[in-house]
Amino acid sequence: MAKQFTRAQLQAIADALGDTSEGLTGSEIAHLLATCHIPDTSPEITKRHRLFNAFANHQNAKQDRIPILAFIRHAMKPEAYIRTPDRYEPMRARLNRALLFAGMQIEANGKLVSADAAQTISEAQRRARELRTDMETLGIHPEVLRFCRDELLADNYFHAVLEAVKSIADRIREKTGLSSDGAVLVDQALGGDPPLVCINAWSSDTDRSEQRGFTNLAKHI
Repeated sequence: MAKQFTRAQLQAIADALGDTSEGLTGSEIAHLLATCHIPDTSPEITKRHRLFNAFANHQNAKQDRIPILAFIRHAMKPEAYIRTPDRYEPMRARLNRALLFAGMQIEANGKLVSADAAQTISEAQRRARELRTDMETLGIHPEVLRFCRDELLADNYFHAVLEAVKSIADRIREKTGLSSDGAVLVDQALGGDPPLVCINAWSSDTDRSEQRGFTNLAKHI
């Protein structure tokens, strides 16, 4: 008998691909199902349930998971996300957590490869801890890690970076009591004479030049 996904594995795969925020769109699902010759049995319901029904019904009928693997390969072609690159890595991370239980994973280049099968959910947390260790080794400030802890534990690296960047403004407001945002906040906090927040001793022309350079950099983060 050909290999098949378990019901739980199919549900996890469908949940990853049909995620509300970064998953496939309804039109993408319709196109991919047609491309892989998988009947779209429930186009009117939510995306993840739509995908699960299509996958489960087709696998039951064919007693084979090959069409579903084809769907995954087509769905995870990196070139399909040139206009929306921020969707790719979060979806790949979610999909890999599902596929690892079936002994597979999607590499960064979109290739579906064999992998050691995962046995527990904690594997995702282990990967996050490994990333956190790498960040700490690079000297990432602990306040940055504090703001993106949830995203790291979810293996959501794109949003981890996004939250880390957002944390800079939050940290400035915490230190100064200011309530503004963006360039205005940076100018108010870092650009005064003397600044509310100094990055050095503010005692020489070199210090002042360094402060101005840091202020300009902070405006573009």
